Amino acid sequence: MSLKEILLWILLISGGSFALLYIVLWGLRKRGSHTVRRGRIHSVQEGRKGKAVLQRELQALLHKLCTLCMKVPFLSGYITSVRKRLAGQHAYDEYKLRLQTMKMTLFIWGAFACSSVVLFMMKPGIEFAILAVLCGVVINSLILDMAISRMEKRLLAQMIELFANVRHYYHQHGMVEEAISEAADLAEAEAGRHARLIHEALTDVDPHEALERYYESAPNRFLKAFAGISYMVMEFGDRVEEGGSIYLKGLGSLAREIQLELLRRNKLDYLLKSLNVIALAPVFFTTPIETWARSSFPSMDEFYQGKLGYITKLSVYIVIIVSYFLLQKLQQTDETGYRAGRGRRVWEQKLYRFPIIRNVVDSLIPRQHMSSYFQITRLLKESGAEVKLEWLYIRRMALFIVGLVLSISTIFFLHEAEKTHILHAPVQSGQMFGRLSPVEQKEASKQSEIDRKIMHSLNMRANSTYEQTYVVLEHNANGTATPEQLSTNTRRILQKLKDWNDEYIKWWEVLISLIVGYVAYQMPMLLLYLQRKMRRLDMRHEVYQFQTVISILRVMERMSVEEILEWLNRFSVIFKRPLQKCLLHYEHGPEAALDLLKEEAPLPEFQRLVDKLHLSLGKITIREAFDDLESHMSYYFEQRKQEYEKIIDSKAIWGRMIGFAPMYGLIFLYLVIPLIGMSFVQMDNYYEQIQKIQ
Repeated sequence: MSLKEILLWILLISGGSFALLYIVLWGLRKRGSHTVRRGRIHSVQEGRKGKAVLQRELQALLHKLCTLCMKVPFLSGYITSVRKRLAGQHAYDEYKLRLQTMKMTLFIWGAFACSSVVLFMMKPGIEFAILAVLCGVVINSLILDMAISRMEKRLLAQMIELFANVRHYYHQHGMVEEAISEAADLAEAEAGRHARLIHEALTDVDPHEALERYYESAPNRFLKAFAGISYMVMEFGDRVEEGGSIYLKGLGSLAREIQLELLRRNKLDYLLKSLNVIALAPVFFTTPIETWARSSFPSMDEFYQGKLGYITKLSVYIVIIVSYFLLQKLQQTDETGYRAGRGRRVWEQKLYRFPIIRNVVDSLIPRQHMSSYFQITRLLKESGAEVKLEWLYIRRMALFIVGLVLSISTIFFLHEAEKTHILHAPVQSGQMFGRLSPVEQKEASKQSEIDRKIMHSLNMRANSTYEQTYVVLEHNANGTATPEQLSTNTRRILQKLKDWNDEYIKWWEVLISLIVGYVAYQMPMLLLYLQRKMRRLDMRHEVYQFQTVISILRVMERMSVEEILEWLNRFSVIFKRPLQKCLLHYEHGPEAALDLLKEEAPLPEFQRLVDKLHLSLGKITIREAFDDLESHMSYYFEQRKQEYEKIIDSKAIWGRMIGFAPMYGLIFLYLVIPLIGMSFVQMDNYYEQIQKIQ
């Protein structure tokens, strides 16, 4: 069975499965609609009952399908990965999580099946398989990111309403837990579920432990801050300052943060809307453009079937992939993926156990007294990468080997493809426009077969002489060719022999492969620099959250610096490791521990906060040290608003450039420039023919 037949059967089976599933779901919906119609005749209550029955049947079907798919090895791994992406939005709701996971999985598979059918109709084969894999990865990432972003924005919008209700009921009852409980009953689904979880944690026997468990599953930092502030007010009591209740002031600052985040996300989504689809669309147009160009301009066959055509097509695909992933980075609006103490599979650690790899890595790592060693270790610390220096260099070595092997393999494949093209491509007639007739096409293929036979007769030698080739051609023609035809064919075959023997890996191609490997070797470092730059903004977010916490703690009686550090440690994500280290060393000397904290977290805003804690050790009180906190918080808020505007404007400019780069690359690299080049070649040929006539 050929590859085309295998792919066709796979598509038919997958398409049939989705069609069957759609029919079942449509039948259930139809049945429910009949029930609803009967209900309208009898009573509204009957109609509602019919809708509920339909919904339960659909959910039961999805749950059965999820259970069935989890028994299949490959499908279970994929569904588990989708489940992990959605888990943060459906905390402690296993039923809803399974339902959403299966809905998302079916939607992704349906989109992938549709795109695969379109690609298969264009060009089945190895290229189809590669493009199908590429589309599958992109569609999976795109749909999941869009769905999660929509869920996050919906939750943020609901939280604003939730905080407003909490304020109302806190004014009414004066009790935090009662206000949260009543606000949860009025809140919408997602926000209400999290409010109930926070209420359960606050009223637990051990609220501190229950809140720690909730922090692990909280989908955003605002909910963590809301839970922590509520617990602090419950434990220490509320105070009335000049601006009013400190609890209500904390809720107000959180609401402002959420509004700013929502505005940022909405504006970014509006400016970068549909750019992912535009960047991916050229994948579906390479084959139609190639088919049209080859049918309208026969001389373009030489380009598309040759080495330059493969290089150009590969370049277009690389531009598409790079543009898509850059757009994903630009559209990323969530907090950093860094979490202190998060476990990960360290394949580098397993490789480092081998003595040969350990010796090579140890020879590449800079010595501890060198400046480069301090620069790299500082970069690892500031970027928040939980990876050792040895593992980083193993990763760089692995990427170097992968880049080198892939580039050498690509060059070898291009040479082999060019050799095949030289041997089997139909002989060009010199026609620039139009399409060759079937008779002309058959004659060109026949002439190519004769050339191939003659070349094999000459043992594919590049040093074959004109006389040897002419004699073999004359013997093969059996007197049916004129001397002019024999002379033309001889020159063409000699040129083919020269081109065929020139297709070998050259030194400059090896140099290009080494450069590609070196670029791959440097990629982990470039990503660390980028991660450090992106992490700066998240560090400022966390410092602002620390200021909100301190604004409540500073008015509490008998509050110490160590207790403030413990509370900051509970809320922290990025600064968790430095704060934990500071608390461990605090008993051996508070000043030395705070100095260590400043060294471990080199952010100016955080260092100023630590300096104020340093002053609070004995010289002045905590309340006096943070007497200007309100003005600083207002300043930082306005500063971040300006930073957001600048970032959004720059992202919009870069997004438009990157999003349309694949389309420009497809049009110019794959069509316009080859047409211009072939036009010049044809003009040179016509000019030579005109000169021969004269």
